[in-house]
Amino acid sequence: MRPGWRIGMFLIIAIGITLGIPGLASGASGAPASAVMKEWRILWSDAGEVPDRAPPEGEVWAEGSARIAEHPKPQSKTSAWIHMKLPDDASSSQGILIDKLHGQQVAVFAGERKIYESARTYNYELNHVLLPLHEDLSGQDLYIWLETARDHITVDGKILIGPYHELLNRFVRSNLGDIILGSAFLFIAFVMLICAAFLNNKYLAAVLSLALTILSVGILVFTYSPFLYTVFEQYGSIFTHMYDISLLVLLPSFSLFFEKIFGHGWKGMLHKLRQFQVFYSLFCFLFLIANQLAENRWFGLYYFFSVQVLGVVMILQFMLLIGSSMYFSLKGNKDAVIFNAGFAAFAVVGLGELLQFFLSRGSYNLFLWKWGAVVFIVSLIVILGRHFAKNHEQILEYSKELEMFNNELQRSEKMEIISELAASVAHEVRNPLQVTRGFLQLLMGKAKAAEREYLDLALVELDRASGIITDFLTFAKPEFGKDTVLQISDEFKHIEGILAPLAHLHGGKITVDIPEELAVRGNSSKFKQAFINIIKNSIEALQEEGLIQIRCYQKQGRVYIHVVDNGEGMGEDVLARLGEPYFSNKTKGTGLGLMVTFRIIEAMDGSIHFTSKKGVGTDAVITLPAAYE
Repeated sequence: MRPGWRIGMFLIIAIGITLGIPGLASGASGAPASAVMKEWRILWSDAGEVPDRAPPEGEVWAEGSARIAEHPKPQSKTSAWIHMKLPDDASSSQGILIDKLHGQQVAVFAGERKIYESARTYNYELNHVLLPLHEDLSGQDLYIWLETARDHITVDGKILIGPYHELLNRFVRSNLGDIILGSAFLFIAFVMLICAAFLNNKYLAAVLSLALTILSVGILVFTYSPFLYTVFEQYGSIFTHMYDISLLVLLPSFSLFFEKIFGHGWKGMLHKLRQFQVFYSLFCFLFLIANQLAENRWFGLYYFFSVQVLGVVMILQFMLLIGSSMYFSLKGNKDAVIFNAGFAAFAVVGLGELLQFFLSRGSYNLFLWKWGAVVFIVSLIVILGRHFAKNHEQILEYSKELEMFNNELQRSEKMEIISELAASVAHEVRNPLQVTRGFLQLLMGKAKAAEREYLDLALVELDRASGIITDFLTFAKPEFGKDTVLQISDEFKHIEGILAPLAHLHGGKITVDIPEELAVRGNSSKFKQAFINIIKNSIEALQEEGLIQIRCYQKQGRVYIHVVDNGEGMGEDVLARLGEPYFSNKTKGTGLGLMVTFRIIEAMDGSIHFTSKKGVGTDAVITLPAAYE
């Protein structure tokens, strides 16, 4: 299994675990509670600090309930009391779970006793309050005080009364999904960062930007979960800073990855977007440091730039990248389609939630974006796996090409050696042979009848030796003289006339199918010599009812000539050595015929390729440049 798919499988398993635990995503199907508080009363207050006691009797309370999601706050008020009656229950294991309560400062009173207090100095208002209820609190009045900068009081979740261990189980399960998803993202990011250390500069920017994107998403999932702020409330300021920094890193990193995959975009818009995001993220980061050094005095201004303005920037970014993704998908690239489908799912969900966040004046809790991020990151992992597969296939292809080039280099070196040898030896041997032949012809006139038989045999062998030397010279220096336009059909009429009788002697026949208009440039004598050598080999390989088919066609400026026979064929070991010096599978063969043929075809800027199967036959394909008069 390739590394990209291993990472993908890890994330898929993590998601499967997340979705497989009942009620993990929302806790809606968690452990049953004995009572769900649906009715309460609200009292507006102007207290800016956590009070020491519950409000006195005689105050005017407004009716509230779970059916009303938001309760508008009067302009002069800064906080509110929520009052409800605890049920009568003598059990010592009861508890209360207040789910999704929005408030910067929160306090809970049971009767006159304060049982919970939270005063946060950082910007995170979502509270999950889980408290045990002792026996002496049964039937008491429960007061919840909260202070918020919002213009309304929001209780998004349920207020549950029931066995404490079941409420604790429900609370943990409702937040465990964020922990699993965040861990999966962080694991993938760290693996990619380690792998990036071994990559060359060509892929480094894309891998690093993707790793930072996934790392940022993982931290966002972690630090957006109320679980950390409930269990580790003392570190809440650190968590909020991590959230802000991750968001500032995410946007330019993701834009950089998108740019590396698809380019700078129309008129460099993607490049300009990334440059702006780098500048703006740096500006917000410096503002964050300045606000901390100023002990949070500039928080309102920082919130404006890092939340409201940045939210608008994110919406514009999503809209631009969605449009770009649709454009790139039309190009038909499969990886682009996968990428854009995953990103479109993430961007549409994120854009919808951002719009909902602004329309609800900040009271909406973003939660769907993390599942959109899962879809998008899984699509990126699929693309990564596809690229690993493509790279593996390319490596195999390059290995085959390298082997082919190596074999061709070895053959070229052998040809060069034999060329030099042939050029130096052939001239020295031909002259003595011609002198010897002359003297033998003189002796023929004076020899007796019995002696002439031997002299004839000697002359035949001298002529054969002279032919071999001629092949050596042709191989060493295949000079064509003056090139002319050769009508291929006319040339093969002469070749067929020469070789047809030889084919009949071997029990076969030759068929020629060549259009009249096809032509190449070259020397007629050398052209015939090359194809006579090829066809003679086919004739000698014929068996009973042998057939040699010669056909020709033109394609993309090249002329293809096929010489196909149904002879005995050759094995892979013989095919690999065709054209080598002195290699022949014939008893009296020298291998020079095919050597000369290869040399002539190469000198005509052509190529020759053999395919063959034992017992089936051979197909010789010769490719030459077409001649245009």
